[in-house]
Amino acid sequence: MNPNLNQLHPYPFEKLNKLKQGVTPPADKDHISLSIGEPKHPTPHFIQETLLAHLHGLGNYPTTKGLPELRQAIAAWISKRFAIPSGLIDSDSQILPVNGTREALFSFAQCAIDPADKPLVVMPNPFYQIYEGAALLAGAEPYYLNTTAENAYLPDFDNVPEPIWQRCRLLYICSPGNPTGAVIERDIHFKLLELAEKYDFVIASDECYTEIYDDESNPPQGLLQSAYQAGNTAFERCVIFHSLSKRSNAPGLRSGFVAGDAEVLRRYFQYRTYHGCAMPLPTQHASIAAWRDEMHVEQNRQQYREKFAAFIDILAPICELSKPPASFYVWLKTPIADTDFARQLFAAQNVTVLPGSYLSRDSNGINPGENHVRIALVAPLDECVDAANRIKNFIHTLT
Repeated sequence: MNPNLNQLHPYPFEKLNKLKQGVTPPADKDHISLSIGEPKHPTPHFIQETLLAHLHGLGNYPTTKGLPELRQAIAAWISKRFAIPSGLIDSDSQILPVNGTREALFSFAQCAIDPADKPLVVMPNPFYQIYEGAALLAGAEPYYLNTTAENAYLPDFDNVPEPIWQRCRLLYICSPGNPTGAVIERDIHFKLLELAEKYDFVIASDECYTEIYDDESNPPQGLLQSAYQAGNTAFERCVIFHSLSKRSNAPGLRSGFVAGDAEVLRRYFQYRTYHGCAMPLPTQHASIAAWRDEMHVEQNRQQYREKFAAFIDILAPICELSKPPASFYVWLKTPIADTDFARQLFAAQNVTVLPGSYLSRDSNGINPGENHVRIALVAPLDECVDAANRIKNFIHTLT
């Protein structure tokens, strides 16, 4: 067996299940799960209908590269969403369909890393655990950049020692961030592009939350958008990862894409032909329909705004929290240890949240996820309101 498997940490939800063992929540309260970032809004009917209408495609093997129509629909969406001139992104060489961002974020590191280099994979801390697992199984060493309130929950790239950049071969960034919702702005992207050119590493930008944001007039900046504005019109050393899971409430569709540097994607395509991960044809057709429609995405954002407003209105008077600029998470500071808060909240109120320390690692003397819990506002509005009131009642018992 691959010895690097021994380095993998238990997944956060494994830890959470263990934390809740032996606890019996009150039977008179229905369970409300706010721990997993799984969208609960209905998948738009037109996406479902398109999927059903193309089930005859199950009789054909799909290609790794996907239908030209799908890549073209994605290219058109990127151009419109990120203000990149039409035609600048080559749908044939700069886009690949993937089965959700999780699969791609993991497999990309296996392709991009040469373990003989003793490389580092740099990532934010807290982080999506796939980044760490991908680095370890690729034979690289993870390097964690703490994101704390003092730095607006963004990595402090300016204070990374030069020897770290010299060993870096892959940088994962997540904007909007999971779990904080913090957004990386253009000037930070510019710095990262300069660093990537100077030290020759690839930036893997996880942008699966970009379409869930608060200000309709100020959508989050994308890495390719910044690269274009910086004059990097070939998007060298840049790869973005997008998904329909959050944008279109279709997590079960397992549909997304990677786009960016044509040479990097040429090698990644070669890898994927062996990886055996072609997207089924019915899924491709449903994805085309989804990427071509924005009305359902706007309606989706409005539902999250309503939930954030109601949730924060209830809890703001008694605890530190604010609406993030994007994503559907509340990153709540806890008055007691985050694991104790999560376990006791479940025991008292039958509400499940995720301890922040399960999403981060000890680095530079701290664990930046400690004394926080991640709350995913994915449940219906009435359940989010009920959960907020239960959390409020629970916090009152701690004072």
